[in-house]
Amino acid sequence: MTSPWVNDSNAALLTDLYELTMLQSYFHEGMNSNAVFDLFVRRLPEQRNYLVACGLEHVLAYLKSLSFSPEAVSYLESLNRFSGEFLKSLADFRFTGDIYAVPEGTVVFANEPIIEVVAPLPQAQLIETFVLNQMQVATLAATKAARIVTAARGKPVIDFGVRRMHGADAAIKEPRAFHIAGVVATSNVLAGQLYGIPVAGTMAHSYIQAFEHELDAFRKFVTQFPEAILLVDTYDTAAGIRNVIELARELGPKFRVSGIRLDSGNIAQLAIEARRLLDFAGLNHLKIFASNSLDEYSIEELLNSGVPVDGFGVGGRMGVSSDAPMLDTAYKLVEYAGRATMKLSADKGSLPGRKQIFRGTHDTIGLVDEKVPGEPLLLKYMENGIRKIPPETLDTMRSRCYSELRKFGSADAGYPVELSPGLCELRAHTLDLIKEDKS
Repeated sequence: MTSPWVNDSNAALLTDLYELTMLQSYFHEGMNSNAVFDLFVRRLPEQRNYLVACGLEHVLAYLKSLSFSPEAVSYLESLNRFSGEFLKSLADFRFTGDIYAVPEGTVVFANEPIIEVVAPLPQAQLIETFVLNQMQVATLAATKAARIVTAARGKPVIDFGVRRMHGADAAIKEPRAFHIAGVVATSNVLAGQLYGIPVAGTMAHSYIQAFEHELDAFRKFVTQFPEAILLVDTYDTAAGIRNVIELARELGPKFRVSGIRLDSGNIAQLAIEARRLLDFAGLNHLKIFASNSLDEYSIEELLNSGVPVDGFGVGGRMGVSSDAPMLDTAYKLVEYAGRATMKLSADKGSLPGRKQIFRGTHDTIGLVDEKVPGEPLLLKYMENGIRKIPPETLDTMRSRCYSELRKFGSADAGYPVELSPGLCELRAHTLDLIKEDKS
């Protein structure tokens, strides 16, 4: 069995079978002219009025190394579906096209092209599955995290979600998206190493249970980690808080614990009681950190009620975007060999031609060479398969996302997106040509 991990040597096969059958047909028909594909989201999920574009770096890394290894070609040969000439051609397969995209951390809306691929038809076709996969997981994660960070109103949010995420690929890429969206740290050590994200954590209930007495567990832990946040709800939360107070009394000036964590029960009631007990003991400086199935809705409810929580650990509901676990993403051919194309299927139509997003007082989706007021959002990241714009730091992307959310992230406000006159005209013209072809 080959390695069960996706890597540069096998990523070309992380595609749907029909991409390869289409490639063989293109090969034998000599269809190698330039094609344009748009990646966009048809409609926003319920409870979403924006998306945070994310995942571009993963796509660019994939395109840079995309190739078919001898093992991949051998496997395809074993399927007895492909011609020898086509399989032989795969040995030289590389991506040599252009990539236009909105920068990561940019707020986008329905039907706006997040990525536009301009490449020979077979190349642009093959990458569909991988590009959709990577852009969905990262954009979904960044959008969910942005909503949670907004709900937290400046209080720190830490990612606790690795154990609930859908597989290892998501588990190392979602924390990056979360951080771009404003999450301050992650419990995921590998993500911290890969992306330079701050790592954070407290302790598990099992640590407390491993000792005969809860207070002994606290005593031993702070000898190694004196500024720890102590988990107080393993048995009885009020008793756990009193054990923290007793530890403070024992250590006196050496007591440097940062706070406590509440991870079960009625967080609102427990936080109020915890604050009362800690303040009465003179431990006003101790922070109250909450976890336990939190999301933007529960965080907003807590803060609207004035509950004294100073930070949040958010896990599975952010990690799987529980209220909106998928996006209605699409990757559609909009031009081939200079001819505009569009899809007419009910509720799944597409817009023809190469495009640009122009952002001013509103967004306008226009043709790439059209003069439309506003700042163009799609930038040229790759030309002839070679990267043109160097990677940005996560801090740059975080700053962009923060600025964008201040403009567009209102929970209730919609944002107008319209089509330019040129795009409307091209759509009408393309529709007429399609109708003529059918008649």
